[in-house]
Amino acid sequence: MIIVGMNHHGQSQFLSNLKATRHDALFTTYAAPPERSNYKTDQGYQFQWFDEEAGVEFVSKDGPNMGIAFQMGKRVLYRLQELYREPVVTASYSDLIKYYYYPVKDLRVEVFFAAYSSETALERYRFVNETQFPVSFTILPYLYYPSADSVNDIERRDNPDGFIFPLQKQRDGWMKEHNIPVTDTLTGYWTLTGFTAATESTFVRKTSNDKINSEKEQLDDLIFSIVGQKRVAQYIKGFISARDFTLQPGDATEFTIKVDLTKKQTPGSVKSRNICTLPTNFDQESLVRADEKAYSKIPKLNFKDRDQEMLYWSAFSLMRQCIMPPEGECNYNYYVFSREPKWGWGYGGQVFHESLAMMAYVYMDPAGAMNSQRVYMERQRSDGYINYRTGPYLNETIITNDKPTSSAPWFNYENLEIFKITGDRTFLKDAYQSGKKFYQYYVANRDSNSNGLCEWGAHAELESVRDARVAVWDKVGWASNFEGPDVNSALVMEARSLAEMAQLLGFGTESQRWKEDAAKRSLLINKTMWDPETKFYYNVNRNNQSFTFLTNNDLKIKEIIGFLPLWAGVADAKMAGSLVEKMTDTTEFWRRYGIPSLTAVSDYYNPIGYWNGPVWVQWNYLLYRGLRDFGYNDVAKQLSNRVLDNMIYHLKNDHVFWEFYSADDRQAGWNKTYIWAGIASRFLIDEMSNEVAK
Repeated sequence: MIIVGMNHHGQSQFLSNLKATRHDALFTTYAAPPERSNYKTDQGYQFQWFDEEAGVEFVSKDGPNMGIAFQMGKRVLYRLQELYREPVVTASYSDLIKYYYYPVKDLRVEVFFAAYSSETALERYRFVNETQFPVSFTILPYLYYPSADSVNDIERRDNPDGFIFPLQKQRDGWMKEHNIPVTDTLTGYWTLTGFTAATESTFVRKTSNDKINSEKEQLDDLIFSIVGQKRVAQYIKGFISARDFTLQPGDATEFTIKVDLTKKQTPGSVKSRNICTLPTNFDQESLVRADEKAYSKIPKLNFKDRDQEMLYWSAFSLMRQCIMPPEGECNYNYYVFSREPKWGWGYGGQVFHESLAMMAYVYMDPAGAMNSQRVYMERQRSDGYINYRTGPYLNETIITNDKPTSSAPWFNYENLEIFKITGDRTFLKDAYQSGKKFYQYYVANRDSNSNGLCEWGAHAELESVRDARVAVWDKVGWASNFEGPDVNSALVMEARSLAEMAQLLGFGTESQRWKEDAAKRSLLINKTMWDPETKFYYNVNRNNQSFTFLTNNDLKIKEIIGFLPLWAGVADAKMAGSLVEKMTDTTEFWRRYGIPSLTAVSDYYNPIGYWNGPVWVQWNYLLYRGLRDFGYNDVAKQLSNRVLDNMIYHLKNDHVFWEFYSADDRQAGWNKTYIWAGIASRFLIDEMSNEVAK
């Protein structure tokens, strides 16, 4: 791998020197850095700065949500569209952001926000009067959240500038079913420091149908206007703390807000508790410098396109944000799919197909990427089996037909790709021993007819990755009925990866055996799954290796799996040419924003469905690699640009990464802040490396 240039922490760090507006492709969700994160009480926030009807706020799925309003005479300002100048972000990392804006002309507001730990978030506001006249105004910091708990009320703390509030997190069905030990009943502590003179603080409670009833009608009207329009059907709790003051010309003042969350406490017992050890006069620049160091290993590429540069650095912020420290059964750092929003399926633990993101994350944190793979190694059974999902509090096996479900076999491929970046031979040795046991287990338990080709096993659809709205599964039959180009291409790449690892370790005889395994399986794939009539790879009936299961040729459905033999090097040059011709057919797979998971001519095609049409970034990356390996560099570059184009669009509009993207339209779904979208950075590293190599 050719590195264009290395980045060093300090003022050269791109993310410390931003001038980004809401129209830039910047990821703006924040969660604590790995060293101050924990699984059970973890809280992240999204910076909402793109909805003109909403306040400029930090929000989260179940709350708390917080922002600030200004009262200038009778006028109250908090919505984006009401500001004199919209926010400009000057620094942004996975856990913190710096920005400024002007609520009115010549009143500058500078904000530093950090998700300091899983329990503590803090905001530091600084106000500067840039006029030649005194400016008087009222600052109205507010916090609100939806809650199903109508018994516990907000309490005043012993500190007159603080409140205690209850917070109920909602567990989804998957979390309940799997007994995921997240803390769902919390006590929150809101503290404001830095002002010496202030008006009486107050709080309000609100439901969408209640009449206004508060100590200060104006503040009550404000909290209702802020939250009522957004959460009309939900019970809303919230409070506002008002501050009146005057700034002389050139003067500045500041204050800090801290929000601490902890497991629910006995009412009245801890009103003055200060959970976070971070002092209120903390040095915010030390947090920035720590992030600059954490990002310093990322290759510094010579971008000509600002949008792609924004995407590149944002992708690393996404991946770093999902990394959690050792906890529970994990003796190494691990990742979750998403921390904000937190949702059950994405909060259980690691899966091989998500771990493709480690092939990009390794550039930022080599040890972290290797350790994430060690999570699988330490949980591996003696017979080689590795769980479907492996997390700190979960070993998900999903027994189906008396067999445990594993994950799609990308384990050795990932380990070899990680080693190529780190050069860590200890990792290589450990990965090889673990990887060959996994490979041997898998091929021994997924070839039910012993013909040398495998099918997906146990809960076959989950194991196949393509777990919903798959044309073949839905129209023809259950996944384990078929021997497919997906599972078998992956196994070819697993064997080839083992061969290279063995060669590097000096195990020449073993290396030759893995090469022979790969060659034998490749011949079988080409013999049985390649259709010379349509020049494409399909699933075959495992009983007779035909394209017929229920009706004649019903397995001849063109899905993205038909291109995986290109990635795995199974296809010969002539087959590869036919596949590329099919791939670049605009009526089928060459869509505006990448390669969809199903041909667009199918009646089952939906560009924003699930596995029946959308663009899955990590699968498109595998096809990109296949194109490069066969010398189709121009096509590969076009594919990269198409995929990244839609990702950039969404970063500019909602500032998040998505699980998948529409092949045809400016849409994305289903789940956001999704770790495997971070592999977008590998497109850019590989493409830049290819340009340098030329």
